Amino acid sequence: MLFSKHLVILRGGGDLATGIAYRLHQAGFPLIVLELAQPLVVRRKVALATAVLEGSIQIETLYAQRAQSADEALQLAQSGKIPVLAAPELLTINHLPFTILIDARMAKRNIDTHIDQAELVIALGPGFTAGADCHAVIETMRGHTLGRVIWEGAAIPNTGTPGIVAGKGAERVLRAPAAGKVNWRLEIGDLVQAGELIGEVAGSSIIAPFAGVLRGLIAPGSEVPAGLKIGDLDARADISACFTISEKALAIGGGVLAAILIHLNQQL
Repeated sequence: MLFSKHLVILRGGGDLATGIAYRLHQAGFPLIVLELAQPLVVRRKVALATAVLEGSIQIETLYAQRAQSADEALQLAQSGKIPVLAAPELLTINHLPFTILIDARMAKRNIDTHIDQAELVIALGPGFTAGADCHAVIETMRGHTLGRVIWEGAAIPNTGTPGIVAGKGAERVLRAPAAGKVNWRLEIGDLVQAGELIGEVAGSSIIAPFAGVLRGLIAPGSEVPAGLKIGDLDARADISACFTISEKALAIGGGVLAAILIHLNQQL
């Protein structure tokens, strides 16, 4: 591994975090992914967080495996695999020799990230200020500045509205119509027609607002609050896109890799 001495801790294993892991793994960085014990990830087929639920997952050339402890995670990372540890708290892995910390949880706010938590601290999107909360912020808003590294200041503020994809914005996000357990009638990769029943939450129906492909669905059986994002419908109807890392995730991953290499170059 080219950068074996630079262990990366990646907080979050969603689809955008997976784009980061893909770029860093290809470049030769060992990394450990920290996730919730019950991930609420929607794009499960391209999210390393799925390893927590299923034990392991293969995403393109990435192989991720659930680790049972921080020490096991370190061993897996050093072997070239990507360990996913159900440990949302940094205290769990503070004894490990990591030098780079990335907050990829996409909470749109700073939960508990501090600039002094590692030699290099990187955060994604709105809610962070480079130079105060972290060393660098990566722009996550679709558009001209997507993936850019910000060394001073903040990313574009959260608009609260999903980006437009194939002419669809907020309507492409499927949200829980009620609080309760999710039950799907269809699966990720299925094509649907407008008005088709996709599933239910506590007996309340989830109906396709337009024709497309189900790009993401939260794990069946998940207990969710009303209004939570639980699905992603893509009007482009490209089934292969459901199982490959997105252009947005790769752009953000490229920004993270650039930030790390810039930092290391400055240490020479």
